[in-house]
Amino acid sequence: MEEHTNTENRYVQQHLANERTFLAWIRTSVSIIGIGFLAAGLVFNSTYSEIARVFSVIAGMGSLVFGTAVIVAAALEYRIKRTQINRNEFRSSYIIVSLILILMLILFGLLFFLMYFLLFA
Repeated sequence: MEEHTNTENRYVQQHLANERTFLAWIRTSVSIIGIGFLAAGLVFNSTYSEIARVFSVIAGMGSLVFGTAVIVAAALEYRIKRTQINRNEFRSSYIIVSLILILMLILFGLLFFLMYFLLFA
């Protein structure tokens, strides 16, 4: 047990940076979920078209699911990076970052269509 503590003490700066990164991912996921609530609230009690309501529900639920997935991915990545720091290894987070980029583009596409239907339909 003491060896594990000594290993973590040697890499304090890296562990603290890992925790800051984890908290940044959590802030990002809360923002994503907030965007979903905003999108869902835009047409809640309004007279907008049915297609706007559909896009609103899809964007809202998609944001909720995506934000929750980011929280889970951040927790997993934190634990993986913690182990890598202790082993003095490094592997980039290419897959998770690419997946989040793709999902963000899909979410912004949904929000774009929602705004289009709210403003021009």
